Amino acid sequence: FDATYLLRDNWNYATRVNQTNFQKPFLKYFFRQPADVYSVDIPDFTLRVNPVLHLEAGRDTDIAGVRYVNTRGVQLEGQLDDKLGFYTFLAENQAVFPQYVNERIRRDTIVPHEGYYKPFKTTGYDFFTARGYVNYAASKHLSLQLGHDRNFIGNGYRSLVLSDYAPAYFFLKFNVNVWKLQYTNLFTEMNADFRFRDELLPKKYFAYHHLSLNVTPNFNIGVFESVVYARDKGYFELQYLNPIIFYRSVEQALGSSDNALLGLDFKANLFRTAQVYGQLMLDEFLLSNVRAGTGWWANKQAFQLGAKYINVAGISNLDAQAEFNFIRPYTYQHENKFTNYQHYQQPLAHPMGANLYEWIGILRYQPLGPLNLTGKVIYTHFGGDNNQLNYGSNVLYPYTSRVQEFGNQVGQGITTNQLHLDVTASWQLRHNMFVELKQILRKVDSELAARTNNTAFTSLAFRWNIPQRLHEF
Repeated sequence: FDATYLLRDNWNYATRVNQTNFQKPFLKYFFRQPADVYSVDIPDFTLRVNPVLHLEAGRDTDIAGVRYVNTRGVQLEGQLDDKLGFYTFLAENQAVFPQYVNERIRRDTIVPHEGYYKPFKTTGYDFFTARGYVNYAASKHLSLQLGHDRNFIGNGYRSLVLSDYAPAYFFLKFNVNVWKLQYTNLFTEMNADFRFRDELLPKKYFAYHHLSLNVTPNFNIGVFESVVYARDKGYFELQYLNPIIFYRSVEQALGSSDNALLGLDFKANLFRTAQVYGQLMLDEFLLSNVRAGTGWWANKQAFQLGAKYINVAGISNLDAQAEFNFIRPYTYQHENKFTNYQHYQQPLAHPMGANLYEWIGILRYQPLGPLNLTGKVIYTHFGGDNNQLNYGSNVLYPYTSRVQEFGNQVGQGITTNQLHLDVTASWQLRHNMFVELKQILRKVDSELAARTNNTAFTSLAFRWNIPQRLHEF
């Protein structure tokens, strides 16, 4: 079932799929390929056109009324001359969210994962989603991608470098694969702010490169660095275009106070059924203060360690994942909105910002071909901010507003323990068309009684050519 699904979903890239088991086209022109409502397949050109639909309704014990998502759109994908590819996703959305999502929207004045939005009726939000890119295979070793989309960096469920939580942004990406090396360069233009005014939003920029080495066929290790910055009148800093330079040295040579991060990652495949992975990210640190254990505010680091295991206990299609994330207070914060680690007022890395540690457990089981069962447990220990006091959690705050120089530790501020449980049953009606039943349970224990809460959210959804909309924060 899974092999057939992948072949059908990537027929324009894979060797021609055996068509004998496929259904006949509808009205001669539609569903020529099982994965696509309309497709063109001629020498040197392919085109795939599909509708996008997400209809979801649910109940939240924390607020009255139906919570819903109403998304309609279109998705196009194609390839020209086996060199040039393109992808476009357009969707109109109206949504009324569960209460815990509304609280995040009120805090940051932005809809999670999205850019510009408008109020819809009394409690909802209206927003338009647009993503797209072109990619070019310059050679068998070099590929380029230019577009407006999100990127995710890492092997884990979360990323401590760049996740897909924030909305799409303009980017240029280079990928090089040669010998045992993989090298990625990413240059982006982002928004430093969001305002409900008809004016050009202030710009900021993000540059990233990553070099990894396949030490053995089953072990890969890499190093990376990134920098967030802005210049007067929104200019891009050309010196950061150098693909083989140490960003921190450029920052020092320019005399700037840009926000540079560096780190390393690894993944190791074990026994053909398991993988261990991790990330280490250094924002700022002073080794003498780390050794002294003084809790200096500028010792800002994060690390991730996780494992994946397929066919658990020999049971086919039963897969497990476990992950631990640790982020010190004030990590990702910087002097102002032009250099902090956010885009459109949303974190670029972990959706909960910093000042936390987190355990994630995921179990996925496919007992039947079209049936997928997923259970998630996310336990987070974090320190919240109170009355605009900056304890190092919210990346939107400047680190100049920190509450103390020393004695900082994870969970400081309003100490909170949060448990997020998600059980989802998904049935695939046809290719990329799903009916889903979801149950979310949330338990929040906080030092501040007003933030202590137990809630349940139950929903039923129909999805066609679109992933789930997740709010796991």
